[in-house]
Amino acid sequence: MLRTNGLTNKWSVLFVVGIATYISALDGGVVTATLPLVTRSLQSTIGVTQWVITAYLLVISATLLTFGRLGDMRGQKRLYAAGFAVFTLGSALCGTAPTAFGLIAFRALQALGAAMLFASGPAILTKSFPGEQRGQALGIQATMTYLGLATGPSLGGFLAAHYGWRAVFYINLPIGALGLALVPLVLPADTDLSSNERFDLLGAAISLLALTTLLAGLNQGPRLGWGSPIVLGLLAAAVVFGGAFVRVERTAAQPMLDLNLFRQRQFSSAIVSALLNYLCVFGGFLLMPFYLVEARGLATDRAGLILTVQPLVMALVAPFSGGLSDRIGPRYPASAGMFVLSAGMFFLSTLSANSPLGNAGLALAVVGLGIGLFTSPNNSALMGSAPRERQGIAAGVLAIGRNVGMLIGIATAGSHHASRLRAPIQPQLRCNPLHRLQHIPGVIPQLQSAAEAGAAEIGSHFFDVRPVHPGGEGRRLPLFLN
Repeated sequence: MLRTNGLTNKWSVLFVVGIATYISALDGGVVTATLPLVTRSLQSTIGVTQWVITAYLLVISATLLTFGRLGDMRGQKRLYAAGFAVFTLGSALCGTAPTAFGLIAFRALQALGAAMLFASGPAILTKSFPGEQRGQALGIQATMTYLGLATGPSLGGFLAAHYGWRAVFYINLPIGALGLALVPLVLPADTDLSSNERFDLLGAAISLLALTTLLAGLNQGPRLGWGSPIVLGLLAAAVVFGGAFVRVERTAAQPMLDLNLFRQRQFSSAIVSALLNYLCVFGGFLLMPFYLVEARGLATDRAGLILTVQPLVMALVAPFSGGLSDRIGPRYPASAGMFVLSAGMFFLSTLSANSPLGNAGLALAVVGLGIGLFTSPNNSALMGSAPRERQGIAAGVLAIGRNVGMLIGIATAGSHHASRLRAPIQPQLRCNPLHRLQHIPGVIPQLQSAAEAGAAEIGSHFFDVRPVHPGGEGRRLPLFLN
């Protein structure tokens, strides 16, 4: 067993990493749930305050590779402590933000801390647990993610209703302080460092530009239109910067991203699989809140309860699938997970205005089962295929694949369905409950902006679950219809 300073063991390491994983996932949900209140309180517009979410995603995704490499060179323990410190400081500043633009800036600072945590967590667990328990540990970490996603919206709504929207940031302070205090006591000393290597500043700068332009282009595509000069320019710049990054990394003596990692079939397959998994899930879930609230007429508390089925099933299944992959290998559990996910998405596609509501919950449960079966074995396969001195960069690549897949799924689904709602309704399609949405004033431009708001990793968190005050509406609209 791994011990540090005569204290604790690998399970305590998992506890510390779990704290960071939970608050990072929780933070996206609680902020999304309070976005309309933030907009009113700061006397801003939804177009501006949506950048509170968007900036968080862009900064995290653009800096993951950089922090992953720094962790490999200077130590994941040191980077994790810095991540807790920056995330907690950013949370405190977000709570005191006087303007919407100040909140966006402080949110970007908070995202820097989150990126440090995301780039180090899987690497720390992989080094702390033996290979026969790696899948189980990563599965428990995934459970903490899903629990954060499941509890974030309701907790955010409760805090905002009783203590104001600033409380959703202040709640991070005691948790962050606890994590910061435990890091030097619990996390293992850094070993297998690449401290004798020089940091690839040119590669880091180009990767930052490539990821920023790519994600910004995908983010703005549904809102501005894919033929917009701005969007086309961003995507073209991403291609140019991406090509330049590959060229620089191939010739660099000490590259930031070791491209030889992608020559390992297990590593590259796991990255592509993760991207496709998130593309499928987040693209498919973009319209579920619309379906339940507007097409089926549910109150948002009941709709939110149905949507919670998916992350709860994921949380229950992930540790089991991780442990199973430790015993029989990751291939079969991960493959089974993708097959079950496909079946669940097909099940969702058959829902109509007359389908029993139980079918929606069952379909979401099947999807959650598929994701839970897939995620832990796939993550274990990727992390296990990377050398110990490249664990940080491997975790960064995994997180980027996740985020890019998520954003592509949301952007393409939002654009596709918005364009379909604009088209004349054919008689044979009138039974489709989603076509009822076109009669709601402003729904089409709001649906386009949903892709931007949804880019914060919260496909099931589009609801304002604050209690309805006396004299208010009988039920709340999804956030991007408010």
